[in-house]
Amino acid sequence: MELTHLDKNHRPKMVDVSEKEITKRVATASGIITMSEEAFKSVVNNQIKKGPVLQTAIVSAIMGAKKTSELIPMCHPLPISGVECDVEEIPEKFSFKLYVTVKVTGKTGVEMEALTGVSIGLLTIYDMVKAIDKSQTISNIQLESKTGGKSGDFRR
Repeated sequence: MELTHLDKNHRPKMVDVSEKEITKRVATASGIITMSEEAFKSVVNNQIKKGPVLQTAIVSAIMGAKKTSELIPMCHPLPISGVECDVEEIPEKFSFKLYVTVKVTGKTGVEMEALTGVSIGLLTIYDMVKAIDKSQTISNIQLESKTGGKSGDFRR
């Protein structure tokens, strides 16, 4: 298997996508943050001193998706056409599951943007809730689906 981010001298390189076709590409990622019952109820009831946690996490997830190429060295800057976020409450586990869907019409996929959006969104929740619960855990950050591009579609 040939590694695409190494040149013939095994030095790091950014993949050249100039010959690839422009296609519509969509990726959805998700992740979970679990916390104490007290912290969970404080988030649900908007009783966190730093402000509305879930709304802030959504804004930061969008920002994270947009800044991916600044954080991940080999990612191409992309003209993102849309980012959608959804937060699912999982009360029996005192958890929230964050979904981020990123869309682009371009020459390379948006999986990393969706995954970065989820990561940054969940880290924002952690930051805003840490005064109540420093034992929060972030887990299961994963690609749920992707469409478009040469490698075809993927669905978990």
